[in-house]
Amino acid sequence: MEHSRSTDIKVIFGLTLVHFIGDFYSSFVNPLLPLFVKQFSLTLTQVGLIAGISRFFAFIVQPSVGYLADHYRTRFFVLGGPLLAILFIPLVGIASGFLVLLLVISLGSIGSSMFHPTTAGMVSPYSGRRFGFSMSIFNTGGTLAFGIGPLFITYLVSTYGLRASPFTMIIGLAVMVVLFKIIPVPGGERLENLGFMRSIKEALGTVWRSIMLIWLVMVLRAFVSQSFLIFVPVLYSTEGYSLISIGTVVSLFTVAGTISGLLAGHLSDRIGYKPIFYLAHGLTTPSLYLLLYLPGNWVYLSVFLAGFFAMATLPLGVAMAQEWAPKGRSMVSSLMMGLAFGLGGMMTTLTGTLADIFSIRAVLGFLTIIPLLTTGLIHLIPEKKRICWENVI
Repeated sequence: MEHSRSTDIKVIFGLTLVHFIGDFYSSFVNPLLPLFVKQFSLTLTQVGLIAGISRFFAFIVQPSVGYLADHYRTRFFVLGGPLLAILFIPLVGIASGFLVLLLVISLGSIGSSMFHPTTAGMVSPYSGRRFGFSMSIFNTGGTLAFGIGPLFITYLVSTYGLRASPFTMIIGLAVMVVLFKIIPVPGGERLENLGFMRSIKEALGTVWRSIMLIWLVMVLRAFVSQSFLIFVPVLYSTEGYSLISIGTVVSLFTVAGTISGLLAGHLSDRIGYKPIFYLAHGLTTPSLYLLLYLPGNWVYLSVFLAGFFAMATLPLGVAMAQEWAPKGRSMVSSLMMGLAFGLGGMMTTLTGTLADIFSIRAVLGFLTIIPLLTTGLIHLIPEKKRICWENVI
């Protein structure tokens, strides 16, 4: 398709709204984990399994969706994905047992994974010259959803009970009506005649080493941030925090990530990606440590700082990979958002198992060092000269 030098605000808004509504429903799960623990008498290993299985489906589905999105012009993934999340995630409130709970979360996670690579791949053709900032706006839809969603669902459940959660479908279905009107058909990447492996070769070519380094950094980032988002609510529940307080903590973490993602995207258009990676990952380690050990109301400040630094580089990893491999934007987006996030989330099962053996605080304290160690990997990633999307293809 023809790439414009100006930003198509309507389309970027629509893609951001898809991201928001899909992740809004996905955000219900983590803050409700303490209730699931009590209702179904779950172990910490089972808590990790809930997170791991949901990420496992993201791990399987997203690369295949990225492959199909780069081949075919269809809105099925962009609009069908959030619809699945809207229909299944709210059913956690009426799940009859642990297996049913796993089933509805898994189906909702499949829906979530469907729209991520396609929508992320659609950002660049409509972003004009401001790709880094447009990608950050798109990412804001997701992080803002994870900021608002936990507050919304914990207030609803605290007021009306867990069985009220299915009524939240009404909001999502109303938003879907708007999205059906404003989301365009994806352009595709002219890879229709290539198979899966040839598509990967065509998309990555000689830059696969750089893509894999970025991917590894994103996996480790996801592992640490997801471990904290999943197990900090359980930790605080055992220490007497209310469900609404726990929802506030989860929201602060992700709202801070929304703010830092926007700032990082704006700065990356000016100074490049790597300086921001160094700063954010270097400061993530001390901020996560403070989150674990600052007492009382200081926890709210510390969780904001932790989210601010831990989440800042999420949109940059996707944008950097797309600039290295512009012929397979949906594919590399699925690697950075789906495969990295999914594998990192699956690894939280290990976090839960170790927490059963030792303690949540001890295991999370050990994980705080990982972001600092990733700065060595970041150093190995070459900085690519910025490109104008209108000259691609």
